[in-house]
Amino acid sequence: MTTSGEFVRTTLGATRMNVCRLGLSASYRPGVQAIRYAIGQGVNYFFGYGFDTQLVKVLREEFGSKRENYVLATGAYNLIVGYPNLRRTLEKRLRQFRTDYIDIFQFLGVMNEKQLPPKVLDELARFREEGKVRAIGLSCHDRKLVGRLSSAGAMDVMMMRYNAAHRGAERDIFPHLAQHNPGVVSYTATRWTALTRRPKGWPREAMIPTAGMCYRFVLSNPHVHVCLTAPTNQRQLEENLAALRQGPLNEEEMYFMRQFGDAVYARYKWFM
Repeated sequence: MTTSGEFVRTTLGATRMNVCRLGLSASYRPGVQAIRYAIGQGVNYFFGYGFDTQLVKVLREEFGSKRENYVLATGAYNLIVGYPNLRRTLEKRLRQFRTDYIDIFQFLGVMNEKQLPPKVLDELARFREEGKVRAIGLSCHDRKLVGRLSSAGAMDVMMMRYNAAHRGAERDIFPHLAQHNPGVVSYTATRWTALTRRPKGWPREAMIPTAGMCYRFVLSNPHVHVCLTAPTNQRQLEENLAALRQGPLNEEEMYFMRQFGDAVYARYKWFM
């Protein structure tokens, strides 16, 4: 049986980084105080783009004397029409966050295998060899590609969408993780809030999931190490952290979430 403590914290796969299982993105600008609140509650996994200035400000302050307490994930975004300058982006992030290294540097937003040329993998590996990053990763919308890369041990961390409505990772990715044990980070737990709203045809008297239940659904899967949350304010963050402390969903809750997820999927099949 999973204890509350085991549910809240884990080791990020083979990276050996100890992380809070609810990671924070500040893309929706929840406020500096909200980010500090998250830190006070034990959140230590942060995903940053560089333009999220609130997160940059807080982590700069924290990195001064406690750098080893935090896991910073960032990266270069796939331009689709052209290959981004990974090194320039890496150096920019190092300057922005005033740190000597990035914990996880990722190539973000890959849609298919053509957008992941071998030179990307080679350059990411070089950054790791130089000591400028501790681990390399990929954010990808092609689940079968993620499954193949996981089987090959090509990345230290895999970032993917996974929620109650879109569960394809259970078939295409999770069965391929065992050999190399990459860290697994998921996002869009609420399916851009669709999982917290009544879909057409859902009985009016029937329950609707809370955002907290959506996060607990994702984290109840033992293959997922970290689920990102991107609150717009501290109240949402507090609710999500309170849900995390409730632990995994029970059988009845899991059945409900899958039923509701199927209803949402039937209404909104396409999903980025």
